[in-house]
Amino acid sequence: MGSEAERRRELEALLKADWKELPRALIVEPATSKYYYTGDWRTFKPVRDKGKCIGCLLCWVYCPEGCIYITEDGGVDVDLNYCKGCGICARECPLQAIAMVEE
Repeated sequence: MGSEAERRRELEALLKADWKELPRALIVEPATSKYYYTGDWRTFKPVRDKGKCIGCLLCWVYCPEGCIYITEDGGVDVDLNYCKGCGICARECPLQAIAMVEE
């Protein structure tokens, strides 16, 4: 088995290769986005109003990317490196404590 760094270099080389050069039926590796930030194309970002938030965690439950996390104080925060800006968290918040703000 190669080291994590070797595996990462191999994976990056495969992902940068032209699609015609890839072997057929290739499953590169699950969870490859852990090596790449996938929130780069976001236009809007979620911003939480701490005064309105009651910590119901519905935003955390409904986030399709799993980029909302629970903070030490019991609130929530968003990992903007992976947030796509879909706004589902804002739509599901019963108190409208999350606003989608243009970046």
